[in-house]
Amino acid sequence: MVIEIKLGTVKRGQDVGYKGIVSTKVIWHACEGCGKERWVTLRAGIPMYTTCRKCAPKLKRGLHYGQNNPAWKGGRHIDGGGYVQIKILPNDFFYSMVSIRGYIPEHRLVMAKHLGRCLHGWEIVHHKNHIKDDNRIENLQLVTDDRHKQITILENRINWLEKRVTLLEAENILLKQGNSLSNSMQKI
Repeated sequence: MVIEIKLGTVKRGQDVGYKGIVSTKVIWHACEGCGKERWVTLRAGIPMYTTCRKCAPKLKRGLHYGQNNPAWKGGRHIDGGGYVQIKILPNDFFYSMVSIRGYIPEHRLVMAKHLGRCLHGWEIVHHKNHIKDDNRIENLQLVTDDRHKQITILENRINWLEKRVTLLEAENILLKQGNSLSNSMQKI
């Protein structure tokens, strides 16, 4: 003879085979994920668990993912290198470009959207003005690794030469002042 138990039936744990505290109350409850019915411990009149062990990880991930996570700060942060990182969800076209944590550098995302395709791993997005959080398309340039190295070497050489010119101009001014000072001293 099978006795059918209705959802919401409350009994003592001892009556349904629970070992341990005799006064524990349990409720016949259905899992929110799969609908499987089972006995669940009651705490303050509320079932302690609303899902079975099989469904709990799946539902927990969905409840606390992205905007549903209490620690959500908009899916945008600046990493240790100074680059802006953007959180991309799995259903996004550009999801194949994300890191293990589900983030993509914003400058790569801006370039990929501009081109209308995902970027390859060997493609580098160069910031023309060297400001890592300035991700306007006008400031970005798509290059290969060897081309990026050439650009970097040339930019470093130009910067060094500009500093050298400034230093030489300052020396020139000092020399002129020194000459005019010695000429005025000779007149005295």
